[in-house]
Amino acid sequence: MPLSCYAAAMKLTDTSLKDVVSQSRRIVFFTGAGLSTESGIPDFRSPGGLWSRMKPIQFQDFLTSDTVRQESWRRRFSGENTIKLAQPNVGHKVIAKLINSGQASSVITQNIDNLHQESGIEDSDNRVIELHGNATYAKCLDCDEHYEMDQLEQQYKSLGSVPDCSSCGGIIKTATISFGQSMPEKEMQRAQRESLACDLFIVLGSSLVVYPAASFPEIARRNGANLVIINREATPLDNIADLVIHEEIGACLSTLSWDF
Repeated sequence: MPLSCYAAAMKLTDTSLKDVVSQSRRIVFFTGAGLSTESGIPDFRSPGGLWSRMKPIQFQDFLTSDTVRQESWRRRFSGENTIKLAQPNVGHKVIAKLINSGQASSVITQNIDNLHQESGIEDSDNRVIELHGNATYAKCLDCDEHYEMDQLEQQYKSLGSVPDCSSCGGIIKTATISFGQSMPEKEMQRAQRESLACDLFIVLGSSLVVYPAASFPEIARRNGANLVIINREATPLDNIADLVIHEEIGACLSTLSWDF
């Protein structure tokens, strides 16, 4: 829906983030790369990031070419694994605190690093909605057999390749959504339900330019929820938000006065 179709956002200029959170009963978080960068994980899309230095592999090419598949695995297992080394930061822990207390219902994330699960969110299978999948494990595209990345890395280093699925012979792929791959239907439906049910939608560290994921704050705002955007740079949705903060996420959320 065009931004002109929204009623003007009621800017909460005299209200702090802490006040907005305390007055809300069903909060949904939406997290992007800016949250992960505060844990030391680089933003692949930004200037100088991985995708500006290395052409992304398209999903269809991965399916049709074993050479492309093995190049994908070579990239995965070469160099330092920043995702494996990363730890949840203050932002992740505040989100977990609010979800576990029942004040927040879920976190919709564009990130693939598993840090929300590691932050201690109870029942994370139902509370963490991963729009772009998860890079910490792999699965067979045919039978959904689960594979640990350490196991696949050992096979790659000993054989020079990652073999097909041992259960059905299908193609094994990291459990992420690649360029050209369809968004996960179940997760998209869950994210829409959560966006419609919340009274406060908080965006953390997303540029809000990647659709259809970026449509969820619009859905929430259009349905009457307050919209808060915390991002270091301006976003296309700042003009419909009730509160916009251009600062570091951890510093902002630490004002909620919890000791971590």
